[in-house]
Amino acid sequence: MSSPLDSYAEYSRLIFSLLADHPSIESHTLAIYTASQTVGITRGEIVFRKGYTLTVLEQIDFVAHTILKYFYELDQGEERLWWYDPMPHPNVPELQSTHPHHKHIPPDIKHNRTPAPGLSFAEPNLPKLIDEVEAMIKDS
Repeated sequence: MSSPLDSYAEYSRLIFSLLADHPSIESHTLAIYTASQTVGITRGEIVFRKGYTLTVLEQIDFVAHTILKYFYELDQGEERLWWYDPMPHPNVPELQSTHPHHKHIPPDIKHNRTPAPGLSFAEPNLPKLIDEVEAMIKDS
């Protein structure tokens, strides 16, 4: 079965169709480029209505069909609202259900972490993140 993580071309098509299909997205600087023959990098910002900006950094292995690393961060204006990262915290029982994926949230955003269901190394995360930001826009 084909996956967007199968190739640079497939992943690029998915990402740029997502950006075009969401009217809440005002602009973006997202770029996808190759770092080697098998690895791609996705980097940049997606600017949404109401001042939300999602910063994206991903490293994808298109031969292994997996996201190797990621970091996603959401700001509204000057305020940091959350970030996701896969830094392992094996000694934090509350995070084991989605280990190593987790979300940093206020207060004390650096140390306050919660599980991140839906984030994965095996499938694209940006569709879920865009949906999450759009839900926040509707609620604000």
